[in-house]
Amino acid sequence: MKIRTLNSLQFQKSHLQRSYPSSFHRFQTSATSSHAKSNPFLSLTQDPNPTSLSVPYYSKLLSKCNASKTLYPGMQIHAHTLKFGSTNDPKSRNFLISLYAKCKLFGYARKLVDESPEPDLVSWSALISGYAQNGFARDAIWAFHEMHLLGLKSNEFTFPSVLKACAFTKDLELGRQVHGIVVVNGFESDEYVGNSLVVLYSKCGKFGDSRRLFEDIPERSVVSWNALFSCYVQSDYFGEAVELFREMVLSGVRPNEFSLSSMINACTGLEDSGEGRKIHGFLIKLGYDSDPFSKNALVDMYAKIGNLEDAVVVFEEIREPDIVSWNALIAGCVLHDKHDSALEFFGQMRLSGTHSNLFTLSSALKACAGIGLKELGRQLHCNLIKLNVGSDPFVHVGLIDMYSKSGLMNDARIIFNLMPDKDLIAWNAVISAHSQNGEDMEALLLFPLMHEAGVGFNQTTLSTVLKSVASLQVNYVCKQIHVLSAKSGFESDRYVVNSLIDAYGKCALLEDATRIFRECLIVDLVGFTSMITAYSQSGQGEEALKLYLEMLDRGIEPDPYVCSSLLNACTNLSAYEQGKQVHVHVLKHGFMYDNFAGNSLVNMYAKCGSIDDAERAFSSIPERGIVSWSAMIGGLAQHGHGKEALRVFNQMLKYGVSPNQITLVSVLCACNHAGLVTEAQKYFRSMKELFGFEPMQEHYACMIDLLGRAGRLDEAMELVNTMPFQADGSVWGALLGAARIHKNVEIGQHAAEMLLILEPEKSGTHVLLANIYASVGMWNNVAKMRRLMKDCNVKKEPGVSWIEVKDKIYTFIAGDRSHVWSEEIYAKLDELSERLSKAGYIPKVEFDLHDVERDEKEKLLFHHSEKLAVAFGLIATPAGTPIRVKKNLRVCMDCHTAFKFISKIVSREIILRDINRYHHFKDGSCSCGDYW
Repeated sequence: MKIRTLNSLQFQKSHLQRSYPSSFHRFQTSATSSHAKSNPFLSLTQDPNPTSLSVPYYSKLLSKCNASKTLYPGMQIHAHTLKFGSTNDPKSRNFLISLYAKCKLFGYARKLVDESPEPDLVSWSALISGYAQNGFARDAIWAFHEMHLLGLKSNEFTFPSVLKACAFTKDLELGRQVHGIVVVNGFESDEYVGNSLVVLYSKCGKFGDSRRLFEDIPERSVVSWNALFSCYVQSDYFGEAVELFREMVLSGVRPNEFSLSSMINACTGLEDSGEGRKIHGFLIKLGYDSDPFSKNALVDMYAKIGNLEDAVVVFEEIREPDIVSWNALIAGCVLHDKHDSALEFFGQMRLSGTHSNLFTLSSALKACAGIGLKELGRQLHCNLIKLNVGSDPFVHVGLIDMYSKSGLMNDARIIFNLMPDKDLIAWNAVISAHSQNGEDMEALLLFPLMHEAGVGFNQTTLSTVLKSVASLQVNYVCKQIHVLSAKSGFESDRYVVNSLIDAYGKCALLEDATRIFRECLIVDLVGFTSMITAYSQSGQGEEALKLYLEMLDRGIEPDPYVCSSLLNACTNLSAYEQGKQVHVHVLKHGFMYDNFAGNSLVNMYAKCGSIDDAERAFSSIPERGIVSWSAMIGGLAQHGHGKEALRVFNQMLKYGVSPNQITLVSVLCACNHAGLVTEAQKYFRSMKELFGFEPMQEHYACMIDLLGRAGRLDEAMELVNTMPFQADGSVWGALLGAARIHKNVEIGQHAAEMLLILEPEKSGTHVLLANIYASVGMWNNVAKMRRLMKDCNVKKEPGVSWIEVKDKIYTFIAGDRSHVWSEEIYAKLDELSERLSKAGYIPKVEFDLHDVERDEKEKLLFHHSEKLAVAFGLIATPAGTPIRVKKNLRVCMDCHTAFKFISKIVSREIILRDINRYHHFKDGSCSCGDYW
């Protein structure tokens, strides 16, 4: 610790002129200060026959005025002393200087100092103290400098004031000079001076020096301890402050209300309710529990930590809660998303007669934003206007947040546009508002405007803009933002890095996402979640699972979001066993209470073919929202449990959960898979009346598919012709599928023509139309379709099937012989072929479009990818367990028939997930009832 030991001639005037030029000039002309040119207090004595009082009496009165900071009577007494010539008493003059300095009338105080016949240490000390106490630190320092030049030696009353001024300005160099003077004058052992030195070095970040000075104080009172650990608390060293408090108590020093208030703030910072309760106990034990300042600190602590019940209990013990009490309680509720409670307390506060301030209204605005109370938000806006805080940027940002979260983006933009000075926080707020409301293009367009305004940007800006880039999937903008991040030095910021990984992943630029992830020195949970999600969404579920294991190896604990992403990866792979392992992690970490993880579990089990597990997961979700119900209804629908899906839907309505458009798609799909035409028509026709929204393309496609499958092709065609909008590919695809089932060439041709216009690149249209021709023996037309596909360079999408065995996913394509077990697989197929023939199975060769002999067609049919996967499952999985297979296309008629026979022959359940639905083959029948 360096101490500048100087005498009066060495006190550096140049440092003061350099650091505080405005104060230097003011002190050079202080004798002619505008405050001192007139004496308005002379008019305060209007008595025509004043009685001259004795000087000691004046002094006694001024002492009382000074102690109570009573300005008006003090000025009257000063007027009396001027009128009767009693101004030479140094004691009275010092009381007046102290009074004026305390009340910020520094011109009067300084004039009295300058008029003193001889330099007076008490006068100068009073002036310096007044400056320091009122936050005029630079003026205090200059006054000290002038006093020093006059040859006056400071005492134990002067030094604490000037050291406080140095601490306020964090001027360590000047503070060290003053420290040197303290040492020269022998006051370093004085407790008050020592406390001021402790605070100075702490405020300047020199905690080691501060602690050594503290240890050097010979007799440390509670004031000394308070000085040290209050500095620790103010610098966010909460744990160290608590340790100091314990040390103080063990040393036998009794804490006072200020000690305990500092400790309450430390516990708030640590979010340590246990330690907070101990301090609360000290308050009660020592009799400070009725102190309003301590009560407010307790309310604030409990509220911020999240113990709102305890906060309310303490609050109710306050006899007359002030605005600080109410603000602490309301802000705590908002902090922990208890918006209803916050607004309830806000209402109670108004009824109590306590007037709101800016902080109260800002908290209330956040509560309105949290629950979308538009009208109350507008009323609060009016109150803010009445408070005349229109230019406060903090208020503007709060209003933008409130209006945007209430869905009133036009109002949010008006607030933003009316701001006179738009700072970085305001720009970030409005960009984030557009992004959160799905107006991603608006968010992107604001970014260059922000740059043109010369505001600059930070990591929050880049992260928000990248979120919009990810939603819009604009690859070139993603790369531009990446370059900008690198140039501006934000490429290593973890928030920006995670946003880049997420944006590249959602823009299907997986290589770029992987490169950024691998180049990052420190990857956190969010980074792993973004990368796992990117793999999952790109269909690389195996990579996602590998990355999750790598994350665990690094000692990073999962959260509900990463588990949800991982479950989605298992869903895409139909990886049932691995999905169950992730379920174990969800249970282990207590994430079943999280809706994201719970909903993903329901979806995973349903799409991995285990509807029973999906129902169990659904039942364990504590608060089921619309996503939970929709996932369960959709799962039941895909598994062909139409009536059960409708039962769950009706149960959802009884619980008061309103369906959305996705839910109604699942309901219509349930009716479709179960052939429930009447029920589907009821929901479709009353959708607007019962649920408040018009049917969309997806709903029409479901109804057309349903009518078509039921053989009511004319009704399906009529629905297509009467749709309120142009039919898209899903509608015509549904009609083409229905035409294939019922071998209706005319409708099939019309639907195919429309699909070839809308989706010329899709091979499925050609194949389905060829199947229709083949089903009615129109082989010339089949040949024409094959030539058309060849001429147009349209290639049939190859069938791919997946099966999971022992935590590993195996992939098969038709005729595949690349598998290490190929010999055993084909031997199993030959064995099955013989047993199937004996059981009465006849290959459906009419659905094979290859121009080859029947024997060859039978062979090609028997080597379809799903049959290879099932054969491998029979070899590699234990007897009696279900075989789960996923296929990227619709299962063909031949495979569907063969699997019914195989399930009976080998006594195994075969669960096949194709592009449309699930088929549970068991004991010679399928759950779809041959209706798919």
